[in-house]
Amino acid sequence: MLKKRNPEGLLDREVLLDLDCSGDTHGSDSYGSLNNGGFIPPRYLNTAAGDDYDDPIFVHCERTESPPARPPGNYFRDGKSKIDFVLVWEVKVRRKRRSRGQGEATVEGEEGVQEESRSEKRKAQLARSRDKFIQNIQNAGLLMEKEESSSAKKTIHYLKLSAPWDVLVYYAEEFCLRAPLQAQPNPDFNTSARVLQKLWVPNIMIDSVPNRPTDYYTCAFRKSKMERFLGSDDRENYFTNTQRHRIVYEILARTNYGRRKRAEVGVARLLNEGAFTGAFPLHEGPFELPGFDINPDQLNKRQILYHYWASWMKWCKYQPLDHIREYFGEKIALYFAWLGFYTAWLLPAALVGTCVFVSGIMTMGSNTPAKEICESGGRYLMCPLCETCKPWNMSDICPMAKVGYLFDHPGTVFFSVFMSLWAVTFLEYWKRKNATLAHHWDCMDFQEEEEPPRPEFAAMAPAMEENPVTGVKEPYFPEKARISRMLTGSMVIVIMLCVVIIFLVTVIIYRSIVSVMMFETGSSVLRTQAGNIANISSSLVNLALILLMGQVYTALAEQLTKWEMHRTQTQYEGAFTFKVFIFQFVNFYSSPFYVAFFKGRFVGYPGHYGTLFGMRNEDCGPGGCLIELAEQLCIIMVGKQLINNIQEFIIPKLKAWKQKRSLSSVKKAQSSAEPQRWEQDYELIPCEGLFEEYLEIVLQFGFITIFVAAFPLAPLFALLNNWVEVRLDAHKFVCEYRRPVAERAQHIGVWFIILEALSHVSVIVNAFLIAFTSDFLPRLLYQYKFNNDLHGYVNFTLAYSPPSYNHTSHTVCRYKAFRDGNGRYKLVYWELLAVRLGFIIAFEHVVFFVLRAIDWIVPDIPESLLQKIKRERYLAKQALADNQEALLVSGRMPHR
Repeated sequence: MLKKRNPEGLLDREVLLDLDCSGDTHGSDSYGSLNNGGFIPPRYLNTAAGDDYDDPIFVHCERTESPPARPPGNYFRDGKSKIDFVLVWEVKVRRKRRSRGQGEATVEGEEGVQEESRSEKRKAQLARSRDKFIQNIQNAGLLMEKEESSSAKKTIHYLKLSAPWDVLVYYAEEFCLRAPLQAQPNPDFNTSARVLQKLWVPNIMIDSVPNRPTDYYTCAFRKSKMERFLGSDDRENYFTNTQRHRIVYEILARTNYGRRKRAEVGVARLLNEGAFTGAFPLHEGPFELPGFDINPDQLNKRQILYHYWASWMKWCKYQPLDHIREYFGEKIALYFAWLGFYTAWLLPAALVGTCVFVSGIMTMGSNTPAKEICESGGRYLMCPLCETCKPWNMSDICPMAKVGYLFDHPGTVFFSVFMSLWAVTFLEYWKRKNATLAHHWDCMDFQEEEEPPRPEFAAMAPAMEENPVTGVKEPYFPEKARISRMLTGSMVIVIMLCVVIIFLVTVIIYRSIVSVMMFETGSSVLRTQAGNIANISSSLVNLALILLMGQVYTALAEQLTKWEMHRTQTQYEGAFTFKVFIFQFVNFYSSPFYVAFFKGRFVGYPGHYGTLFGMRNEDCGPGGCLIELAEQLCIIMVGKQLINNIQEFIIPKLKAWKQKRSLSSVKKAQSSAEPQRWEQDYELIPCEGLFEEYLEIVLQFGFITIFVAAFPLAPLFALLNNWVEVRLDAHKFVCEYRRPVAERAQHIGVWFIILEALSHVSVIVNAFLIAFTSDFLPRLLYQYKFNNDLHGYVNFTLAYSPPSYNHTSHTVCRYKAFRDGNGRYKLVYWELLAVRLGFIIAFEHVVFFVLRAIDWIVPDIPESLLQKIKRERYLAKQALADNQEALLVSGRMPHR
């Protein structure tokens, strides 16, 4: 092992380096190279190297009879250099092919040899790329140390990376990291805690979490003003671990390993190509608590998160957001902050929805139309529901008429208005919460740096052109060709949406067939419950098709988005999110939309029934369409949540088992030695990001807002699911995922735009749902024109079959419609239509006016936060008061 001495204070750092940069040289215009305006400290280029080079990656391990004891924590062997990142690759042991005997050479054997030769060439190319990459990152100033774990089958190489002080300082200024100016008390972001305190109500949600990170007034880091920042004399702990991880990852992302024209740049592309099998920062120790008593302040950060956040015993406690941000970064912390904030806001919605449902149960006995149906006996002989069915008495559906009132009474109208206002108020207050957290976490003025091209884009781009921002030649794909591909992709999306509609029609036909079969059995029980049996079974079939199509389309959308050749990762994620959400919106909501607005609208009347593929069009069941809509929403929403939670619990464990099984041979060979932190983390599964988590909750938000008039219990089921979801996601990130690179973020991104769109769509959908699907307006019109107690309302809604139909069937029957004896619409039908359209206009205008008023009344940034921003701006001016540096502060006043 080589010991490098730094004349400027970097002493006694054991470095494993080889700077023999033979091979292709890279000019200053090399794309992605740190030579291009980058920082290469001269002292690193002059580092001495050893003579015995038997390792093809130019990194050497010191071999000793008895290896020295390793220091506690994530450090190099010297006990001083922190491990900021680990690169991993595997090398399988080659085995000689056994001879089959003389004269047994076959064509198959020759093809196998050729295939093996191609594989060996591929491996050799990846090894060369890996070696060149390691050379370049050590040129960039990173310290490194190598470890190996071997078995008879393969060898796993671990390359530990550490950023020295000078490299950290240089990139901290380049990336505009935040530097502390003055400590301040940690703010209390929990509004519920302040409200309960004022009401003198004990708050069981408060939990004392140890080692809460200190809050500071901060400004942009400047090397020349180092002495004015707090803690600048403590080089060991001045930069947080997440800041160190971010700096090292940026170096890895910018470092090239091949030719400029091929844009062979960055560790992400090497991971995709298989040169590395892992690249990750290390977790800070085990998550399990020690078996002996220990002071909570002595727990490591991962143990604190596990015990005070991921544990199921903490289901009712506030999330330690500052600890989450300190460990995982702002992007992941913002997701959990939003999920917790949304879950807290679901509590009043669930309470109101449950009260509305209970009020329906309590007033069920006063439902006059249901009483008339139950007491009608044989007074209302209803027309057959199919061609081979017989007439039936309306009194047969007495139970369904009573149950239908639970989902169609005046309280549901109030709840629709309440949830429309709730959705927008929730989003407005989330803006305030988001702004407060963004300032508290020093990312209010955060803007993405000029993003490099995605590795896949760089590998497949057909040309190179100069970037107008950086002036560096980059991979280029013609805009016209991209637009052409996006249009083609849009056609594929349309085709897939048509497939969804085809499946919907298939479910409708299935429901009709099941209903006819139930009626033809002759059983009175099956006849009265035929609609329910058909609706519930078809909803289960529909749920299975929805989940299947969701998986198929997500994979298809991923391939389409890659084919469209988006330059940056942000553009790629935006296009992918848009595709998947549009499809999932239609996939999940098409069936409820059909039941709410189309089912029963095209039935016709006796003698002139509408048909589809020779079958009579579906009519609403005996209890009305709202109860069928409630059944569908319950099955689809609750069923999806249960299946997703089971998947989130089981699938990570299966993946972890598979990963550990693949490493079992190496682990057995090392059984005598205690596994190191990098070996334990490599057994975990790579972090899969937040896309699926956001998509699941956003779709849930649509269910509880768009169709809430038909299912008041939706917020309650969402609340119960989210209590479980928070702990499942926390457990995955703390215990089952490798530690992700901390990413900065100012907000939740495109998902907030989608939430706003859903909240506005919900107002329109609920207005139409109350006007055209519910019986609320027909009852209101009858009370106004005829009878305030609704006596005779059932007869009012029924029409007589036409004489032509009576002549063929010899039976006068009734059906639900506002038609005369000849099948023409009555005047009351047009009066009711005018009332419905007037209600929609009034409902939308009133609700949208109130929403705009809420938006205007509730400022996006709290007044207290504006004061903090001014204070921080003043302190930054004091700290950076030399000449024009006073302007280089982050406390710019945000504009609304």
